[in-house]
Amino acid sequence: MSDLRTETRFTYRDAGVDIDAANEAVQRMKESIRSTFTPGVLTDVGSFSGMYALSALSSYQEPVLVSSIDGVGTKLKVAITIGRHDTIGRDLVNHCVNDILVQGARSLFFLDYFATGKLSPAVVVDVVKGIADGCREAGCALVGGETAEMPGLYSEGDYDLAGCIVGIVDRSRIIDGSRVQAGDTVVGLASSGLHTNGYSLARRILLEDGDNSISPYEHLPLLGRTLGEELLIPHRCYAPNLLPLLDEFDIHGMAHLTGGGFYENIPRVLPADCSVTIERRNWPIPPIFSLIQERGNVPEPEMYRTFNMGIGFVLIVAAEQAPALAHRLNELGESAYIIGDVHRGVHEVDIV
Repeated sequence: MSDLRTETRFTYRDAGVDIDAANEAVQRMKESIRSTFTPGVLTDVGSFSGMYALSALSSYQEPVLVSSIDGVGTKLKVAITIGRHDTIGRDLVNHCVNDILVQGARSLFFLDYFATGKLSPAVVVDVVKGIADGCREAGCALVGGETAEMPGLYSEGDYDLAGCIVGIVDRSRIIDGSRVQAGDTVVGLASSGLHTNGYSLARRILLEDGDNSISPYEHLPLLGRTLGEELLIPHRCYAPNLLPLLDEFDIHGMAHLTGGGFYENIPRVLPADCSVTIERRNWPIPPIFSLIQERGNVPEPEMYRTFNMGIGFVLIVAAEQAPALAHRLNELGESAYIIGDVHRGVHEVDIV
């Protein structure tokens, strides 16, 4: 009897991993990636690691590197369902850029991680194009990434996406909330929609509620677009308009309203003896949030804990600076609102 082990020949492709598809994807991504390179980048696409020369940043007196890593959550499921993948990468970058902006940091470079069960070069190229678009907007170099094909771990058509960002700030210019005090004012910047949080609840209510579900392709007059288009509006990046103002205004604290909404994120930049009161009538609530709340019968506190409710980023400044700051932000194209104030309290947010 022959030994079958000597007659059967397997390749990596037989096991579900297509190296040729991965190489094709890399070749198609090169132009997008190189378009993000800044003077500090020392490596080209395909290197084992990315290198960035800090000597290009001679204006910093005591430079501090600031880093963050994140994903885009189940917003990916919306992109996969609709088959549109060219904006989800921008979501990833903008989320990360905003997270380090909270400390007053300017973005330097970014790395991404894309994992799937079966690699589609067209999909990964679209995703990376979105990442590159976001990096260029933020002045951030895309210096590396990983594309992993892992059959058996992901369902067909599914993929996951994560990113790591590194930025820089002078130590004396770090904004950490320690200077926030009673009497300060909270300025809110409008979001572009759900951004990248709350999608598990939004999908459950809008897309996965049996006969009550809405097709992502249905045009909704309330939104002025299809539901899918609304849910895929990219996460807004606040850095281009905010960074120049850090020299003009004395910002005491900033918060990025991501997972946890108002109740969890604003206290992260408050001293232990300070609380914030938010006036919910001081800005317009985008209709997507009303749609979710009404169709899902979601309690109002849950809405403000899960979603950004139309405010994606907040700044805390001395009360006398708040009107001028809001005015300057509006001039730059943001929609800025004075939405609350800081007072002595038990380190919480009250929405009235």
